[in-house]
Order: sequence, then structure tokens, then C-alpha cells
Amino acid sequence: MRIAALVLGIIGGLAGLAGAVFALFVGSLGSAFGAQGAETVIGLGFAAIPLAVLGLAGAGLVLSKPKTAAWCMGISAVGGLIAIFEGYMVATLCLGAATVMAIAGRKEQRE
Repeated sequence: MRIAALVLGIIGGLAGLAGAVFALFVGSLGSAFGAQGAETVIGLGFAAIPLAVLGLAGAGLVLSKPKTAAWCMGISAVGGLIAIFEGYMVATLCLGAATVMAIAGRKEQRE
């Protein structure tokens, strides 16, 4: 179960980075054409980058510290979803599933 959480966490973190870059691209494009609110999209895109890195770090901790990893990936999933909703959807699904698997793997290890 932990290996699946590791793989899904890595996929989710990379998808989060891709979503953040996509938000930055859309915000920059909107700013170039003078769209209102484009600076907000750029700011939220920059906020999503550390959240995606937090998800990747959580994925790296799944094997050794599953509880900490679950917290990191859960915060990354929810925070990224709040920051850039459409751009972080795939990452949220992957990181959310990885969070549940990390918690289940932690309980599986103790028994």
C-alpha cells in the first residue's frame, strides 16, 4: 500500500507542478492582453509551486514516516485545489488517494 502511495504522490506532485506552470502561463497570457485579474492568477500560480513541492516531499516520506507524509500530501492537495482549482484537479485526486493509502499503510504496518 505504501508503494502505491509513493507512486501516486510523485504523480500528484508532478501534476501539481504542471498545473502551477499552466496557471502561470494563463496568467501571463492574460496580463499580456490586459485582462483584469491576471495578476491574481499569477500570484496563485506561484503559491501552488511550493504546495506541489510539499506533495513531492510527502511522497518521499511515505516509506519512512507515513503519518507525516499523509499530512504533507493532504495539505498539498487541499491548498493547491484552493489556489488553482482547474489546474490542480489531477494533482488533488492523486495526492488525496496517496494520503488515504499512506494512512492505510501506516495502520497495516503496525498490525
